[in-house]
Amino acid sequence: MTRTQRHTPDRPAWSCRACTEPWPCATAKADLLAEFQAAPSALTVYLAAQMYDALADLHGPDQPRPPDWHDRFLAWARSRR
Repeated sequence: MTRTQRHTPDRPAWSCRACTEPWPCATAKADLLAEFQAAPSALTVYLAAQMYDALADLHGPDQPRPPDWHDRFLAWARSRR
């Protein structure tokens, strides 16, 4: 039996375990939108927590926040409601 790899983050690199794109990849976004369809605010809280963890994993305290992280982790979820 073949097991399908879920599109979840591979920490500490924050790439997708299934497709190696930056997480959340397009498939992860679609899956998350479906999973949190009834609670879009909870999706935003979940994604903010993921972004916070990614910042801790990928960047030290003296490094600037990458400018695209808000778009990568949060903006897409609010624009599709």
